[in-house]
Amino acid sequence: MKIGYARTSTLDQLAGFEAQVKELEALGIDKVFKEQVSATSKRPELERALDYLRDGDTLVVTKLDRLARSVKHLGEIVELIESKEAHLRILNLGIDTSEPTGKLVLNLLGSVAQFEREMMLERQREGIAKAQAEGKYKGRPAKIDKEMIIQRHANGESPTAIAKEMGVSRTAVYRALGRVTDKRPERNLKAIQGAETGS
Repeated sequence: MKIGYARTSTLDQLAGFEAQVKELEALGIDKVFKEQVSATSKRPELERALDYLRDGDTLVVTKLDRLARSVKHLGEIVELIESKEAHLRILNLGIDTSEPTGKLVLNLLGSVAQFEREMMLERQREGIAKAQAEGKYKGRPAKIDKEMIIQRHANGESPTAIAKEMGVSRTAVYRALGRVTDKRPERNLKAIQGAETGS
């Protein structure tokens, strides 16, 4: 039995949605599950389609991105399909896991995607290391310890000295002390200047 699955992200993609359904129906699909949800949302119709699969059935989609949101998600779907002794067919890629070649190509796609991700992470690490060596990378902002700021201020340290010692901005110190509450920059500046001059 051939089970179809069609998905688009939003209702304004109606033409693309109908085109998927027509393409699936033209193949003589026995049952089509369809939904219009975003890639990151839950997909109840996809879950129903996967649950509906039986031994020897084939789940058919027009494109890979209509089915899976990530390589990991694709792997989970393929694993579930295989556990049911069923198959997956992706029309635009010519992949059919009922054939050895189809299984191989799908595995290669997953491997390439994983390799690309690892290469991207490696480039990112190299970029950070280079920026650190050149003194251009500061990393994440320091966590503001409000209690420490309040205590040091109570002990007579000025906001400027506290900011310099703790490696944070003066605005962060004033905010921790409750002196900066207005979101408008010009008001914040006046509050800081007033605090420093004692006005």
